[in-house]
Amino acid sequence: MTLLRKGLLDSCAVALAGGVAPAIRDALRGLGAQLDTEPVRALVYDAGPAFAGGGQDRLRESIEQAWVAVHDVATGALIPASAGKVVLIAPRPNAGTFAAAARAAFENLARTLSVEWARYGIGTVAIAPGTATSDDDLAELVCFLVSPAGEYFTGCVFDLSTSTLIRSS
Repeated sequence: MTLLRKGLLDSCAVALAGGVAPAIRDALRGLGAQLDTEPVRALVYDAGPAFAGGGQDRLRESIEQAWVAVHDVATGALIPASAGKVVLIAPRPNAGTFAAAARAAFENLARTLSVEWARYGIGTVAIAPGTATSDDDLAELVCFLVSPAGEYFTGCVFDLSTSTLIRSS
């Protein structure tokens, strides 16, 4: 059972990029988020599909795709609105060669953008899922981070490689 209530994300427009998992899409919709509509209030970018099996080329591709998506949404919607949230989901640690480098790159991007874009009211965070992190746990954290309560978090990484979310029953 989720601790997030229905209607929490009513009229919150969230852009999705990078092949976001269906569980995250469903969770956002279930809480009332409008997906891929205007005006965008948040962006969720999942690097997992772009990174795929790893390697230097996939590392470069996943970071470039993330930057293009983040830059386009930020300059097109978030900066003019002076508000928003960017959630970057890094590849899992067992995603292949250079997974650790990709995870570090997304953490660094989140930290840097949180400083650079603070003046626009844009918060940026990274999530580093663990090998055992379920899609449902990831979806719940993403929903929390794009909610009003998630506005308190910026410039940080949520490293889930050694922990799981606490669920109430």
